[in-house]
Formats: sequence, C-alpha cells, structure tokens
Amino acid sequence: MSSRILTPRMKPLPAGKSVILSVLDVGTSKVVCLIARLSPVEAQEALRGRTHRCRVLGIGHQRSRGMKGGAVVAMDEVEGAIRLAVDAAERMAGVQVESVIVNITGGRIGSQLYQAKVGIGGKGVTSYDIQRVLEAAASRTAMQGRAVLHSLPNGFSVDSTTGVRAPQGMIGEELGAEMHVVGCDVAAARNLMLAVERCHLNVEAIVSTPYASGLSALVDDESELGTAIVDMGGGTTSIALFSGGHLTHVDAVAVGGNHVTMDVARGLSVRLSDAERLKTLYGSCISSASDDRETITVSQVGEEGEYPHHVPKSQLVRIIRPRVEEILELVRDRLKAAGYMPQSGRRIVLTGGASQLTGLQETARRIISSQVRIGRPLGIQGLPESAKNPAFSAAVGLLVYPQVAGIEHFEPRSHGVMRGNGSDGYFSRVGRWLRESF
Repeated sequence: MSSRILTPRMKPLPAGKSVILSVLDVGTSKVVCLIARLSPVEAQEALRGRTHRCRVLGIGHQRSRGMKGGAVVAMDEVEGAIRLAVDAAERMAGVQVESVIVNITGGRIGSQLYQAKVGIGGKGVTSYDIQRVLEAAASRTAMQGRAVLHSLPNGFSVDSTTGVRAPQGMIGEELGAEMHVVGCDVAAARNLMLAVERCHLNVEAIVSTPYASGLSALVDDESELGTAIVDMGGGTTSIALFSGGHLTHVDAVAVGGNHVTMDVARGLSVRLSDAERLKTLYGSCISSASDDRETITVSQVGEEGEYPHHVPKSQLVRIIRPRVEEILELVRDRLKAAGYMPQSGRRIVLTGGASQLTGLQETARRIISSQVRIGRPLGIQGLPESAKNPAFSAAVGLLVYPQVAGIEHFEPRSHGVMRGNGSDGYFSRVGRWLRESF
C-alpha cells in the first residue's frame, strides 16, 4: 500500500472566462445534480474567496438509493439514482454532462495537522522558500489506508512569530508552515468514484461535505471569527470548523435525519415513507402546550393490513426529541474534543436537510451554544425556490469549491498526485490511482 493516496485534483478556473460546471451531491437521502455557468466578477462584487458569479442552468434531484452513512452499500442502486438526477439536470440545462465535482460524507472523514520548518539563513523569505516549506509539510501527510481530500496551508511562522499570513519578504532564520489535511477511508472514496464512473462521468474532484457546506452557507465574518458548521444529513452529521478565514478541522458522526425517521417508524408502527411524512409535517423536537390536545392520523400496519389510528402530537415529539438531543450532544462532544468550546458564545451554523426540523435551532441553543443559526446557500442565482434551503448547501458549495481549490497544496506530480485535467484521460487517472494505492 502506498503511504500517500490523493483523490483527483481540480484544475484552476480559467481567468476572465465563463465556464459551465456540473456538480453531484450524493447523499444518504438524496442525490442532487446542479449544472451552472460561472462568470468572472470584480472582487468587490463577490463574496470573499469567490471569483465567479454562479447561475444555475439545470437541477435534478432524486431520492438516494444504495447509500448508508454517506458510503456506497449497493453500487447498482447508487448508479441508477445518479443517472436519473444527472439526466433531469441535463434536460433542464440543455447541456451534456461529462465531468462532475462530487462530495463525500462517509468513510470516517477527519482532520490531521502537520507542521514543517526550513532554514532561510537570516535572509528575506522568497517565493521559493514558501514553496519549499509547503512541500516539506505536504510530504509528511501520509495516512495509512486514507485518501487525501484536501491539503490546506493554514498559516506560516517566521522564527517565534506565528500566525503569519504572507511571509514573503520577512527576515528570519527559520520559516515554518502548518498544513491541515482532510482525509477519508480509501475504500469509501474509491467506491463513490466507481459509482460515478459507471455513469460514464469523469470525477474532477472529491470535496468533503462540511467544507462544501461552509463555502456556501457562511458569511465572511463567520469564517474569520471562528464558526462551526454542522451539516445534518440523512445518514451522517458532519462538522467543519472555520477560523481566521481557514478550514481548521473536519469531523463526522454516523447519525442523521434517517435515524429520527426510523425511530418514528418503530415507535408508531408505521411504514418508513409514512414516518418521513409525519416527521416532516408534524415533527418537532420541542413540546408545546397544545401537543396533548392536537391529534394526528397515522396509518398503522397490523395483521389485517393498514388501519387509521389517532395519536396525540405529544407522542410524536416524545419519539423525536431524544434522538435529536443525542445527535446534538455527539456534536457538542466532538467540538469539545477539537478544542472548540461553543459555550463561550462561539457561533454554530446548522445546515443540511435534517436541520429543517421544527425546534432544532432552539434545542441546539440549549445543548451546544447560545449563538445558533440555520445556514442556507448564499450568493447563487437561478436556484428554484424549492432549493433555497439548507438541504442544498453542500451542492451549492461544490460550485464554490473550484474558486478556492487553488489554495490547496500537494506534492508535485511525481509523488502520485492524480490531477483533473482534460489532457490526462479519466480512465488512465483512475487506473494510475488504483495501481499506486494497492
């Protein structure tokens, strides 16, 4: 096994030119394909970090099949769902999709920090010195059995001065760099790529879901001051910490909205489809005075088939509440373990489809932090009203990602980087990746 396995790398967007991009959000509960035109804009017109204006040309979304906990468990079913979502987006946009940017939530995504130092001999820091220290940090990012998704320089140091953003020209004896590496299990990335490739699509890049959600849902000051974005999906709840304008930590727990649905199905003896409908229409994780008086009709499944049954709304709340509290407590514990203490008034942004449950914001304020808001995709045109909600944050973030992908730093190609450029055929890239990985 090679010690260093990289997923495909995104080629930079052409400066001053419009491009059409396609992205694919393959989640546990839904698959979304977006086709958008990215047009260059003046820096002052765009949100920070964005160089292009996004206009959605086509959208396709489909109920996900064959995914569990953000990972592929049935290849044929995942392929079928991807084909349907891509086909719907292609019809709407009048464009044929050849390559996509994909996100990943499963495969135990997580972070590691690496540091490296190089001597500069009391002279001014040059661009060559910066390149040397970044390569030294990147060369240490070996994770056995893990695929590298992102490799982000989070800051430099010159001698004892830390937190340096632009070291060029500074004088010192030693230049240091800190590299934040996000990885996932090789098998999870490989199977996701294979499912997409079976639809005759190239994979341009794989992006971790909470990073994508942060790129689309955070406003400038939030990523600067320190914010945790919590993406609550169907099968997983993933976390990304942003501070000083950088992504500083990524984590995930394999519990999400589908677990709430399962609890409702078991607690009320109803089908999963009915449980999802009850959760969406009547579900809440905070009780109100009228819950005992308000009744809801459920179609329970018994020996004689289905029969309607009336239950108080309070019974539904009693089923939903413990699971939601469990998810939020897991998030709180992961944040504490990462050194992020939300109790001190640090901001939490909830996004993802499961964050739309009634009362979730208030429950999160009680369990995690007093500053909680729901995050929706920002700065995008042409998105239908039905998609301007937290469930589409990750998909929109995948359209933002190519605009910031250039800040990532990997070893030169000779070290097994699989680059996403058109001259290097997709199948040869996948073949080379598999040969180098196994």
